[in-house]
Amino acid sequence: MQSNPEDELGAKDPLRQYYAAVKAQADRLAEAADYEQAQKCYDEAAVLAPDEPAPYVGLGIVYLQTGQLDKAEWAFRFARRIRPACAEAYAGLAMVHQRRQAFPEAFETYLKCLELDSDNLVALLGLFQTSCQMGTFARITQYLERYLRMHPDDTAVLFCLATLYARDGRLPAAREALVKVLKLEPDKAEAARLLEAIERRSAADPLEAARHDGPLESAAG
Repeated sequence: MQSNPEDELGAKDPLRQYYAAVKAQADRLAEAADYEQAQKCYDEAAVLAPDEPAPYVGLGIVYLQTGQLDKAEWAFRFARRIRPACAEAYAGLAMVHQRRQAFPEAFETYLKCLELDSDNLVALLGLFQTSCQMGTFARITQYLERYLRMHPDDTAVLFCLATLYARDGRLPAAREALVKVLKLEPDKAEAARLLEAIERRSAADPLEAARHDGPLESAAG
């Protein structure tokens, strides 16, 4: 197993160790929805490591969760200024755009995030949600399929992809994705409802169902 140079540096630098501990505490507080204390820890982490974008991304999430969109945008933009290729900062900015219902801006910013980090699930699901709001889906199927090649059992992404397949009339591929979702999560009611609708549609027009194919194996590996 290869060692991480940053981990080795942190092991030798007490200040970096302390920063890592404060940042981890901030993350735990944010996850527990204790946003006031999380903000204090992120502020401290930002002082301890001014060259790290992560505390500002954390602050952005806190501001986003508490409805302070202007502050959230500032924090995410500051993180991007520190590290221009910070995928998490782009994902955060996209969430701000989405919350403001600026869907074209959100869509493009999610795409930029995925260019930097194709495994960013927040950006992937945000891109799907934004596309639903805009009614434009042409560019997102490939991102979902690419993600599933690496994470074939992610039911959230499988369900999104099944929805797109069904919308495009690719009923066999949609059915296959939904069967896999329900095998992994038998209680996922929305997947069961969509599968039932596809079965009814196939029964009503079997020629139409057979006309489209797009086996999921090519996407999920």
